[in-house]
Amino acid sequence: ACDAEEDGLLSFDLHSDGEGGRHLGAPINDNETDELLGSNGSALDFPPKKSSYSCIQMNGKEVFRFAVRCVPQSIESALEKAGLVSGNVDWLLLHQANQRIIDAVATRLDFPQEKVISNLANYGNTSAASIPLALDEAVRSGKVKPGHTIAAAGFGAGLTWGSAIIRWG
Repeated sequence: ACDAEEDGLLSFDLHSDGEGGRHLGAPINDNETDELLGSNGSALDFPPKKSSYSCIQMNGKEVFRFAVRCVPQSIESALEKAGLVSGNVDWLLLHQANQRIIDAVATRLDFPQEKVISNLANYGNTSAASIPLALDEAVRSGKVKPGHTIAAAGFGAGLTWGSAIIRWG
């Protein structure tokens, strides 16, 4: 909790598109679908019975296209809501899924590579932990300092995506 003038969350932008689940997700094994889901896709029992999910399935080409299109739009929307432009941002911090996606989003936003936080080469894709881990590492190394503005964005299964503009410290 803090006073409004100290608020570190300047804006955010969130989206989901269930149709994209076919491109990235872990579906329930076909033989269990009838037992677990109703005709509208909702769970029949609460809490839902333990189910067997198949391995994560991904159409890499479509996920790349989606991320490179939707993530920059989300960041631009969040910047507009915050009353900022990309020149006001000190750091770009994206979900560490794929370096090609990070580079393409930075290019679309005209963001200099030296202001992009990336630790993907050191750890690989750490899933939902990738943004907090990269941010923690950047703070501990002294890159990110109090008062810096960070544009952060993530995306994942479903398809889901979102961004936040934050002032650190």
